[in-house]
Amino acid sequence: MSDDEKGFATRAIHAGFEPDPQTGAVNVPIYASSTFAQDGVGGMRGGYEYARTGNPTRTALEANLAALEGGSYGRAFSSGMAATDTALRAMLRPGDHLVIPDDAYGGTFRLIDKVFTHWGITYSTVAVDDPTAVRDAITDATKVVWIETPTNPLLNIADIAAIAEVSQEAGTKLVVDNTFASPYLQQPLALGADVVLHSTTKYLGGHSDVVGGALVTNDAELHDAFGFLQNGAGGVPGPFDAYLTMRGAKTLAVRMEQHCTNAEAVVDLLAGHSAIATVIYPGLDEHPGHDVAKRQMRRYGGMVSVRLAGGRQAALDLCARTEIFTLAESLGGIESLIEHPGAMTHASTAGSALEVPDDLVRLSVGIEDTADLLADLEQALG
Repeated sequence: MSDDEKGFATRAIHAGFEPDPQTGAVNVPIYASSTFAQDGVGGMRGGYEYARTGNPTRTALEANLAALEGGSYGRAFSSGMAATDTALRAMLRPGDHLVIPDDAYGGTFRLIDKVFTHWGITYSTVAVDDPTAVRDAITDATKVVWIETPTNPLLNIADIAAIAEVSQEAGTKLVVDNTFASPYLQQPLALGADVVLHSTTKYLGGHSDVVGGALVTNDAELHDAFGFLQNGAGGVPGPFDAYLTMRGAKTLAVRMEQHCTNAEAVVDLLAGHSAIATVIYPGLDEHPGHDVAKRQMRRYGGMVSVRLAGGRQAALDLCARTEIFTLAESLGGIESLIEHPGAMTHASTAGSALEVPDDLVRLSVGIEDTADLLADLEQALG
């Protein structure tokens, strides 16, 4: 049975590695070697010569991630930002233009606005929940349309298939940051995307113990370009990082189900609370992107954003008062986290068109007992 014929959970557990023929080990070994013996000059054993160029543990992870996204090729990186940087440098040249969300992740915006613009790259921001606006933002110089869905932190939903059609008509490449949804909930390549990006630090790793990134594609030319920069610039994960990420990916299916179940319960609580002005969650019927999310996602995810009725101070107070929800950046781990994007993950957008509301709180809902999470939020809002 090919990987394509297997279910998601089966691929998550088995894709990328067969039990070791010599020892029977069912988990991929951690190949902690910086170099590999060669059988004569240029005679590489299994294609390995130097660990920056390739490592068997990383190779297994890359195959696993590609299988989870239904892609042909995967590349693993030392962080989500290393993957972002590689994708942009592989696809853009001075004078080129790209389109990004008007509520993009702060790190992505910072890299493009503070670094790539110095190298002659221009960009436009657009509401990714409007394919017509995306089409209108594309110019003759546009080479890349870069979207997140759901977006970070406002949880807007982009219609991947519709934007893929717009991108193909314009001759641009479509990159989808699938970090918030994870490959369990959403498959952008099947909907027409050219590249899928992940911060594997988040749901794929899932345990807040490893930093990483990934690019998955069906395009062999792009895969080679990513590989050249992966090796040439060196933003690669070490073997232990690759092992931890692959270990986390094995339980992605069961974890995502509980993340979603807990998030839905949190939404039910907060939607009726007097301290909350707005609950932002794609699973709500009133969410503008609900119908699209229902069509392209398995469930609606573990991320919930809220705006506080009492404004910024109320948002800061909520972040300070939770006990199980830990005040911390990042997301997608088994533990629940809470943060104030305007002062934390998205501080780099202050004063720009991407600045987030100062009354906004972002919740990464973990997999703890549902009742405990609800009780924690009730006391923090009380």
